[in-house]
Amino acid sequence: MQGITPRWLLRQLPWVRADAGTYRVNRRLTYQLGDGLVTFVNDGAAIRVIPPELTELPPLRGFADTALLDGLAGRFVQHEYAPGETIAEAGRPEDTVHLIAHGKVQVTARGEYDAETRVDILDGGRFFGDRALLGAGDAWTHTYRALTPTIVLALSPEAIEELTERFDSLRTHLEEYRRAPVPPQTRHGEAAIDLASGHAGEPALPGTFVDYEASPREYEMSVTQTLLRVHTRVADIYNGPMDQVEQQLRLTIEEVRERQEHELINNRDFGLLHNADLRQRIQTRGGPPTPADMDELLARRRKTRFFLAHPKTIAAFGRECTRVGLYPATVEVDGHRAHAWRGVPIYPCDKIPISRSGTSSVLALRTGEDDQGVIGLQRTGIPNEVRPGLSVRFTGIDDKAIMSYLVSAYYSAAVLVPDALGVLENVEIAR
Repeated sequence: MQGITPRWLLRQLPWVRADAGTYRVNRRLTYQLGDGLVTFVNDGAAIRVIPPELTELPPLRGFADTALLDGLAGRFVQHEYAPGETIAEAGRPEDTVHLIAHGKVQVTARGEYDAETRVDILDGGRFFGDRALLGAGDAWTHTYRALTPTIVLALSPEAIEELTERFDSLRTHLEEYRRAPVPPQTRHGEAAIDLASGHAGEPALPGTFVDYEASPREYEMSVTQTLLRVHTRVADIYNGPMDQVEQQLRLTIEEVRERQEHELINNRDFGLLHNADLRQRIQTRGGPPTPADMDELLARRRKTRFFLAHPKTIAAFGRECTRVGLYPATVEVDGHRAHAWRGVPIYPCDKIPISRSGTSSVLALRTGEDDQGVIGLQRTGIPNEVRPGLSVRFTGIDDKAIMSYLVSAYYSAAVLVPDALGVLENVEIAR
């Protein structure tokens, strides 16, 4: 069977038993900072923002006037930028809201010694300049420049002024946002725990408590199932020298395990590619996966246990290392030699998709409950269990003398804290 792969993700994930079929993750309260993505639709080459998506902008969060949001969305003007063109320049007035509909934008700033330093890479769905809605009169602190052909929707200062003067509800909402006190929070956006330190004498100690999310995420077990059908004639007279039923079940179980790994990566509900926090999704600097890109991904979390990438992505990374004269070491894992970067193994996984344009992703994981990482969930102890979380149940013989076996695997995955999982997106592997 050619479809059997090493399934490194299944082997390296720590598996936790979910007795009730559901695993709740109680996280410390994190304030919504408006770091979501804005969604667009297009009619041919014309692109427009979906009006309710404008509430992802922090000043508009919680604004419920749909008619006014429709009018606001209609005032955005589409602009196209060639690679290298400047969208907004540091020092100029921050008076325009920019929504990135397509492409990649480089964010730079002046360093301590006047050299230009790269701060971030923004891609489609991101935005900047939202404080222009408040009329704060600030200046751009960074320069935004197109890296690829980029489409941006911009809301001009004239449109902002007109809308805030015409509609009292919008003006009132923005005024309330401007005056609203910022709740005490940590640098991670979590509700702060008030502490006292470095004092002398007998001062009054602050009272505090740990605030949790009101609606914690609950991960429900998923299932992959199939019904294996074998004719009794095969089991009776063609069972030597090999047990035909046993071999049929073995290959079926292998396929179930392959699907399990595929779901753990690609499932839209609990898959790792879709559950990575938006702040942990980073973009490549130039397209191919360079050592600098891998360093950026590695630096976003502590105790990164391993990288996960498509074999073609690993090959592309090897080419980039060779191009700059680097030769990454290998590490031995369970008797196998694996590529590594900074001592962290890079495991191949062909379940990570490759887009039609030849781009893929690289995942970086910290694992385990003790380290607040990524864990696999399974339900063990089920009837007719042949492997942890996998059962083979005989369901009978029908009137055509065909035996049936129900093969079921129960599993899921949970990301305990946002920085446990990071994704390097839009990695070019075809260059």
